[in-house]
Amino acid sequence: MSVILVTGSYDHEIRFWEAWSGICSRTIARSGESGQVNRLAISPDKRLLAAAIHKKINIYEIASASSTPLTTFEGHTGNVTSVSFHAEGKWLVTGSEDGTIKIWDLRSNHLHRHYDNGAPVNDVCVHPNQGELISCDQAGSIKQWDLSDNICTHELTPAGDIPIRSVTVATDGSCLVAGNNKGKCYVWRINDESSGLPRFQAVTKFQAHNKYLTRCLLSPDMKYLATCSADTTVKIWSISASLDFRLEKVLQGHQRWVWDCAFSADSAYLVTASSDHTARLWEMASGETVRQYNGHHKAAVCCALHDGAA
Repeated sequence: MSVILVTGSYDHEIRFWEAWSGICSRTIARSGESGQVNRLAISPDKRLLAAAIHKKINIYEIASASSTPLTTFEGHTGNVTSVSFHAEGKWLVTGSEDGTIKIWDLRSNHLHRHYDNGAPVNDVCVHPNQGELISCDQAGSIKQWDLSDNICTHELTPAGDIPIRSVTVATDGSCLVAGNNKGKCYVWRINDESSGLPRFQAVTKFQAHNKYLTRCLLSPDMKYLATCSADTTVKIWSISASLDFRLEKVLQGHQRWVWDCAFSADSAYLVTASSDHTARLWEMASGETVRQYNGHHKAAVCCALHDGAA
């Protein structure tokens, strides 16, 4: 399976799609269990799917037809809001409304590490150096966590206590973008610790949307930033070498809130998930929808795409 495209919904279903035909090839229906699907992540080797479902995380085998998870991680006491694989696929990082970040060992299926963030966590991403985590929370903080020292080494509060909804780090670790509840994006250059410069150097901020921002995501080639919003649009921002952000195009077509997005490996396509029950595949060059995925009965709130080399 060269292209893996998955969506999750408040209808408690996870759907696998054939990206180009738009056909749903597999559904993991969870009618016997309660809890919405909040976030999805595909392992680097394309073998596993991690699904944050209410307070727990189910790990499914992508090649299997079984709806029974390989394993389930339990320990969070609030909604799990973010889930990311470590590059080698041995660890899974989760953040939760319970105010904690947890690292799970996929080999032993045990909790490996626990960080107390002190406020509900909205998003966590693994720094490309694989030695740090960047999280953001409901109290308006962005934090860097050192995986070797088990501590928070840096904290940013760009807009006081306005909740930070989403964080994204460039694939080469050179910059960080965060988006908040008021639709504003903040950009920092990430300097090497040995450079003598501040680790996070504020570069710019801009109003991406006039309504609630749900997700911001840098493209793998670092040329674009995608921002999703309650205003039903996805905006694509081009990024200059000096980290200047300019609105390139507005992707219009969804009828309700857009919750999540995922880039293709070559940055040529973007998948989005919306409260209008659909997911869409957009061509970046034209800004047009090339495929719509219909089948969810409630809001589609998360998506994951892996079309790169395993």
